[in-house]
Amino acid sequence: MSKLKTHKGAAKRFSLTKSGKVKRSKAFRRHILNKKSTKTKRHLRAGGYVAVADEKNVKAMIPYK
Repeated sequence: MSKLKTHKGAAKRFSLTKSGKVKRSKAFRRHILNKKSTKTKRHLRAGGYVAVADEKNVKAMIPYK
């Protein structure tokens, strides 16, 4: 069987933890920040994890990470 190709867009957005969870960054933090409150922007700084229901699909896109 040939090697699987990594989805490069997914590889830039997601990373795996040692326990197998998929880390991600929060959305809505790129532009139009002046109408967002300081509290909102502070909470967007923290990363998050992909939902358990979506983990299988994301892991299929990044097979060698």
